[in-house]
Formats: sequence, structure tokens, C-alpha cells
Amino acid sequence: MLPAARHGGAIPPVSAYPAGSRAFAPPHDSVNDRVLLALPATAASASVVRSLRAEGVNVSPVSDGIAALDAVRHGDPALIVLDVELPGPDPVGLLATVHVEAPEVPVVVVTPRERRAAVLAQLRGDRDDYVLRPFAVDELAARIRFRLRLAPELDTSVLRQGELTVDTEFGEVAVDGRPISLSPTEYALLMALMTTPGEVVAPARLAREVWSEPASPNLVQVYISYLRRKIGSERIRTVRGEGYVLEA
Repeated sequence: MLPAARHGGAIPPVSAYPAGSRAFAPPHDSVNDRVLLALPATAASASVVRSLRAEGVNVSPVSDGIAALDAVRHGDPALIVLDVELPGPDPVGLLATVHVEAPEVPVVVVTPRERRAAVLAQLRGDRDDYVLRPFAVDELAARIRFRLRLAPELDTSVLRQGELTVDTEFGEVAVDGRPISLSPTEYALLMALMTTPGEVVAPARLAREVWSEPASPNLVQVYISYLRRKIGSERIRTVRGEGYVLEA
């Protein structure tokens, strides 16, 4: 359960976020790829908007909790990027409210490291994702694209990469239908790689996402070797000087 906000007490009901007048108007396109980008109004956020648009991501930005809920209710986003420190009545409770208002819409949560554990407890494994602040825009763009590709199949909690499957509801992993037992660290590492299948993931990023404390590249390499032994060495390719790729 996420901790109560400093100023808000317990997570408020949906009615605590009244419908506002700042709904975003979705463009008329045949495929819904609209991304609601809910970040605080800062120069850094403005830069994120410009960079995502430059990468071809169809973003509609809002900068507070009331506007975010209004856009969720009336804007029909395909995906929501939600900063848990967004200004508003209760930025922490906002995530729970978004889940109620848009149960089928995937959410990528932006969170500081100190709130990571609390955020993880709120994520729906088959739909949601997160990035730690500070984040690279290309990393956020990759998470968005992956979740948008996955969205048509979100009636299942099973992720697939070739013959590798992960049931995120029960934390079960299988290769060619054969169950594989992973340690919590190995599972977290696999999930970090499955977020961007076919793309290079840098060791520094894996270290940030898998270990709560700073991890060395050597430690990442050791656990990559453990994971390879269990799921097949050919499924994780090393790109020298860049990182690792999960392949089908």
C-alpha cells in the first residue's frame, strides 16, 4: 500500500478528484496512440515533452492531478505516464484513482528512488511499468512503445519473448513450456530486460532498476550469467561496450 501523502491523509475516493475544465482534446486519428504525460510543470518536463515528440511519441501533457484526472476521464489516452509527485490533492492516491478510472489503460509511473518499493506494491504487473527519476528520455520512450505494443493483449498477464514466457501475476517463468525457478534478483533482472525486448539495455540501467543499492557492472554481469544458465545463454546477447539484449 502506498503511504499517505503528507498533506492528504488516507487515499481519497475518486470523488476527491472532481472533473475539471481542462480536458485535453484528442486529435482525430485512426489508431489511438495518445500518451497522457502527467509531469510537474518544470523546464525539465517541457524538455521531456519536446524530446518525446521528436521521437514520434504522441503526447498530451498536463501538470497537476486535477488536470490529469480530467484527461483520463475525457481524453481516452492509450497510455498514461504519471509522476507520483504531481501537484494536486493527493499525488500518491492519484495512482490508485487512475487505476479505478481507467482499469484497462497501462500506466508508466515516474518515481524517485525512495518511493520505489511503495510504487512497486501498487503496480499491476500485466499493465504497468515505472522509471526512476532522473530518467533518460530514450528510456521512457522505450517503455512507452513497449507498453503500447503490449496493450492489445492486456487481457492476459503472460509476457512472451519467443519461447520464453513470464506469468507476471504469479511470477512464474517457463522456457519451451518448462518451468524455470528464478531467485527474486534474477526475476527482477529478467523483467528489466523484457521491458525493452530486442533493444540494448545498459548495465547502469539494470543496476538502477534491479538493486535498491548501487550495483557494480561486475555484479550485473554475474547475475546475467546466472540468468543465462537458466533461460538459455542464446537468449541474452552481449553488445560490447553497450549492454545486453533479450532476444527471441
